[in-house]
Amino acid sequence: MEKTLEQQDTDCLRIVLFGPESTGKTTLARQLAEHFNTKWVPEFMREYLQEKWDRFEKAIEPNDVMSIAYGQMDLENAALEKANQFLFCDTNLRELKVYCNYYDPKGCPQEIVTATEKNHYDFYLLTDIDIPWEADDLRDRPYDRSTLFCMFETELKEANLPYEKLTGNREERFDKAVNLLKSLKPT
Repeated sequence: MEKTLEQQDTDCLRIVLFGPESTGKTTLARQLAEHFNTKWVPEFMREYLQEKWDRFEKAIEPNDVMSIAYGQMDLENAALEKANQFLFCDTNLRELKVYCNYYDPKGCPQEIVTATEKNHYDFYLLTDIDIPWEADDLRDRPYDRSTLFCMFETELKEANLPYEKLTGNREERFDKAVNLLKSLKPT
């Protein structure tokens, strides 16, 4: 792992799927990458924490956060080598920041906060909580989805970032995202 939170330069538009757990981000990232014949970046936190759960039956701890951040940026930078037009990010450091602020009374490490201000993403697709929550080993907040969604949307608004809220079933979200992205597509 490279241990950097800096982005590599690219001509691709970086699109982030952003929102609480179990809102269809991974599915949509895969679908959009396939549709636009490009790459998507999986959520490193999910892989990291699933392995931790499988090995030790432990959830995330504060000392995991920086490893997760470095892993996420490593995946993003590696995917750029094969991406074209768009790079779809299942998550980014800003999402990690929201979760840190939600779960940890001490908030987010300053290094991550600084990187969220420095790193650039062209557009955010904010996934609403209007699809059914699906349980797994890592998801733990089925009854607090509204609070989390508000935190995600507030983060985008306060940073004055371009975004569109995606609602409806999976097909409606996909269609809306494709139409929106066609208007953003580089010429």
